[in-house]
Amino acid sequence: MMPDAPWGLVAAGLALGYALGSIPFGLLLTRRAGLGDIRGIGSGNIGATNVLRTGRKGLAAATLLLDALKGTAAILVAAHLLGFEASLAAAIGAFLGHTFPVWLGFKGGKGVATYLGCLLALDWRAALVFALAWLGTALASRYSSLSALVATVLTPMALWALGPHAVALAMAALTLVLWIKHRENIRRLLAGTEGRIGKAG
Repeated sequence: MMPDAPWGLVAAGLALGYALGSIPFGLLLTRRAGLGDIRGIGSGNIGATNVLRTGRKGLAAATLLLDALKGTAAILVAAHLLGFEASLAAAIGAFLGHTFPVWLGFKGGKGVATYLGCLLALDWRAALVFALAWLGTALASRYSSLSALVATVLTPMALWALGPHAVALAMAALTLVLWIKHRENIRRLLAGTEGRIGKAG
């Protein structure tokens, strides 16, 4: 990513981020609430959107918050202990840990909350761009997935303008992974069968 980066610290940041990011809060919270395995309902996803399908809004909100904060925490800890380059590696690690957690056979969430949590630590202005893009698209289309796709395309562009470019490139890589994780949503959007916000199913 950066030719003069201290690669030992970068590897440590990546490992730290992955360890924090791979904590499956949606699964842990729903199990503790006596709801069983969240992977057995709805989309089978461990993220907040699927937790909401249990009808427990509080659990969904907690999942959203914790999935975001694990990205934020990974970056802040890595930045403090290991430096800037390691903090970018921690962002990538946290996102990959959430989307491909080793504990769950590499089948995790789609990463939207963790993506936003990473942004909060890297540049609050870009996080604001993400939030406004998500909300604007959601209000216009009523599609949560489309809102995330649009927001994650605009975010690296905003980061490129804001600088440093290494941050924009790191988040662009996460955007690519997030789009891949949303490939079924994209197919349904193109077919006109994607579920809208506020509608059952």
